[in-house]
Amino acid sequence: MNQECGHGPTPHALTASVIICAYTERRWRDVCDAIESLQSQSIPVHQVVLVIDHNDDLLAMARSTFAGRGVDVIANSDLKGLSGARNTGVNACIGDVIAFLDDDASADADWLENLLAAYDDPAVAGVGGNATPVWPTSRPNWFPPEFDWVIGCSYVGLPTERSTVRNFIGCNMSFRREIFDRLGPFANGLGRVDAVPLGCEETEFCIRVKQAMPDAILRLEPASNVNHRVSDDRVKFGYFASRCKAEGLSKAAVSGMVGAGDGLESERAYTLKTLPLAVVRGVALAWRSPAGLLRASAVVAGLALTVYGYAEGKATATRPGA
Repeated sequence: MNQECGHGPTPHALTASVIICAYTERRWRDVCDAIESLQSQSIPVHQVVLVIDHNDDLLAMARSTFAGRGVDVIANSDLKGLSGARNTGVNACIGDVIAFLDDDASADADWLENLLAAYDDPAVAGVGGNATPVWPTSRPNWFPPEFDWVIGCSYVGLPTERSTVRNFIGCNMSFRREIFDRLGPFANGLGRVDAVPLGCEETEFCIRVKQAMPDAILRLEPASNVNHRVSDDRVKFGYFASRCKAEGLSKAAVSGMVGAGDGLESERAYTLKTLPLAVVRGVALAWRSPAGLLRASAVVAGLALTVYGYAEGKATATRPGA
């Protein structure tokens, strides 16, 4: 790993390409806000790449709007879905570091500066940051912060200081360009397609990095923050339930690709430590407010649905012809 990354630019000299993937006109305002946040960084973004995922009307709108404004607008030339769009973006990037920002997230002004500063060790292959939820009004009283991954945000149980982690949150992550050159693209069999709440392509990629490059460091830098908008439909229990089940399905697929040992390493600690404490806290608060019991119940339900999705995914994978 040191030979791979040891002779590159210092963190202050690194250039960064940032990829945003968009698929629907419903998030147009969010896309504009995301790009504006990149153009207001404390250090300049070398390249902004907006990838439109198989939507000709949105592609035409983006090309018209951002013409001459320092944004490379391209069409997803890969399979439909987030993985294919990200892979298309990676192929168009020229920066030393390739970063990813969701189309409904806005970066703090010092986001990129903090992200690149975390590449101060040549063994650092990738850096991820924090994602703060922006609720439509306020957090639903039943929604446990331990499950903020459901809405694509940082959750209770993650480190709050710079740390080495297994994988990043997809809406705020980055890798050295040479990592893709060496390991190839995100897996197309994973990842969200339109609004279908599957995922984990970034988890599989991060695990693949560590399996291929054991000395590589994947670093979480919480000071590099983005604000991730939570849409109205994602504050309903129905979405919570479907997303938990989908996470189980996705984890089953990842485990099949990288092995259950690496595929479930972080989940074991989260399930055995973080979630039991969440239930205890919720029950302890129940005497003051029913919200405590609601949150405890949501933790139990979320875990059960995730386990169910995982079991279903493993069973499907072992059926003849699957």
